[in-house]
Amino acid sequence: MTYLEKIKKAQEIIKEALSSYKNICLASSFGKDSVVLMDLVLKEKKDIDIIVVISDTEFQETYDFIDNFSNKLNINFKKYVFKNNPDKGVESCCGEEKVRVFKDALIGYDAWFSGVRSTEGITRNNFSYIENKGGLTKINPILDFTELDIWKYIALNNLETNPKYRDGYRSLSCSICSTPELNEQESERSGRWRGSKKECGECGIHTQSLR
Repeated sequence: MTYLEKIKKAQEIIKEALSSYKNICLASSFGKDSVVLMDLVLKEKKDIDIIVVISDTEFQETYDFIDNFSNKLNINFKKYVFKNNPDKGVESCCGEEKVRVFKDALIGYDAWFSGVRSTEGITRNNFSYIENKGGLTKINPILDFTELDIWKYIALNNLETNPKYRDGYRSLSCSICSTPELNEQESERSGRWRGSKKECGECGIHTQSLR
């Protein structure tokens, strides 16, 4: 698909989901992909609930960006903060506790929009546009977007992004389990949990049942 075809496809998925599910929310990390997804969804439903689950070990830039961005948009914003345990090491960072809090945040919803993309890493190349796990539906409108598509959309739509990307990060999580790019050959999520068995892996919210 071309860039414009991917946008049209995402818009169609979003409109269909909004008409199909009464209790639907948008989950956002306020990373680059989430910024694009929010822009697409808010154009269709300005008052949609937006939830963000973050750790107490985020970069200060992330906290500041979330507050500033959400205030400018005047969105229905719910923030859930979970406690990380740095003593357990990078492999345990942003794991079980994040999933537990995420489950709580989704109570009362039938479906949620997610900003995952199939080209981010090997753990995400078999996701579908619509996924149902335990009676909770996850919708992935920008699944076919590439990293270039994301930055193209951000540039063409004059969207703001977390300033940490300027420091060489391609995929942002918290300050413990995120590292900048080392070389052009590594995958987009290689900087996540770098050096551990979990490198380039998942926290669990996209692979486990959240019901």
